[in-house]
Amino acid sequence: MEQNSKTNWGQFIPLVIVFFFWGFVAASNDILIPVFRKAFDLTQSQSQFVSIAFYISYTVGSLIYMGISLLIGKDLVNKIGYKNGLALGLVISALGTLLFYPAANSGSYTLMLAGLFTVGLGFSLQQTVANPLAIALGPITTGSQRLTLAGGINNLGTTIGPLIVSFAIFGSAASGNTDLSIESVKIPYLVLGIAFLLVAVLLKFSSLPEHPKAIEESDVDNKSTKNSALKYPQLVLGMIAIFLYVGVEVSTASNLPAYMESKLGFAIGDIAPYISLYWASLMIGRWTGAVEAFTENMTTQKVLRFVAPYLAFGVFLFVNAIAKHDLTPFYVYGLIILVLIAADIASKGNPARMLLIFSVLGILALAIGMATSGMASVYAFTSVGLFCSTLWPCIFTLAISGLGKNTSQGSSFLIMMIMGGGIVSWLQGVVSENIGIQNSYIIGALCFAYLAFYAWKVSGILKSQGIDFDKKVSGGH
Repeated sequence: MEQNSKTNWGQFIPLVIVFFFWGFVAASNDILIPVFRKAFDLTQSQSQFVSIAFYISYTVGSLIYMGISLLIGKDLVNKIGYKNGLALGLVISALGTLLFYPAANSGSYTLMLAGLFTVGLGFSLQQTVANPLAIALGPITTGSQRLTLAGGINNLGTTIGPLIVSFAIFGSAASGNTDLSIESVKIPYLVLGIAFLLVAVLLKFSSLPEHPKAIEESDVDNKSTKNSALKYPQLVLGMIAIFLYVGVEVSTASNLPAYMESKLGFAIGDIAPYISLYWASLMIGRWTGAVEAFTENMTTQKVLRFVAPYLAFGVFLFVNAIAKHDLTPFYVYGLIILVLIAADIASKGNPARMLLIFSVLGILALAIGMATSGMASVYAFTSVGLFCSTLWPCIFTLAISGLGKNTSQGSSFLIMMIMGGGIVSWLQGVVSENIGIQNSYIIGALCFAYLAFYAWKVSGILKSQGIDFDKKVSGGH
């Protein structure tokens, strides 16, 4: 199969803008949850409908996508083109942000949720298009690293999203403003909608391909004999893994404001830097995993594995300094990053081994968070972001390996399972009302336990199919 000899950065850079938006909105939801809870007088589980509305839309969007493809007798994206698919997804998301305006004017929680749901529908189409496209824009040998790098850009959005939205709602951290007027959410989301439309136009006139050769030729080259992706056990078990991975990633952050507010006495407006730190932790891990996309020199890679995570941590400190937040509480987090680096080195690039190691560390982090108090517990909970950072690429790669011509279908099924972010968050909210918010993190520990099981189980499944990941490179999101 013919492939590009190097990454097409001129096409890749415009593409990763959509990855940034996914992270920006997803992390900003964590600021909306406590705002809506107080403004609409909701219980913790009711406030988690923010997560449910957003993440369940990925499943609904995937089902709509599959339904339309069946009706027209051809894959929707293949028919309209990858670039058009991205632009259409951005327009749908823009329509969702516009719903925030009448929702704020009428004080309607339901309409707010409808807006988030519509934004997520657009993201579902964007995810379906952008993930394989990122792999196709260069040599297949570094395709997974490009996806990891795109995930790092995603987490740049998750890092600054809570800070910008919090500033838009509460004003300067130093102002002491605690006004929770629901109308304060109108302007930031209206601006976000305009940004969606501008990027849609940018991508429409960019040099991104409508029908990437690498994707089309892979269908010809594949020799898979099974007629459905669901006949592969690595995918079916991987779908559950993606559901629980997104679940623990999102629920850890979305329930953190309630913990810090109720147990540590934080004001809602002061929690944003810690939500930012959580999502920055994913960026730290993903920047570390993307170093191979830049160089094949092993010595340089070893240096970058130490430089990249602290460079990402520096981005977090920089944006919080601009926001005039006190940085003193965050310096100690630099020591925790060493655990991430050690775990990354120990994995030796094997996605199954990395999934196992990071899942065990995730369980330990949550156990420490539940067993301790004060800022120690906060750092333990935020460090879960470090150990979630590489799990999407690991699971995604393991789940679609060996699928051949069914790879695209398998990818759609995996994206559908992003709904776990909403359902697990809601479940933790319900559990918190019975055993307390701190102890409710047992839900996340159980999610990690399954991921560790999947890492062990899928290794045997793939080896039986002749796939040896000690000779392969893991993927990324």
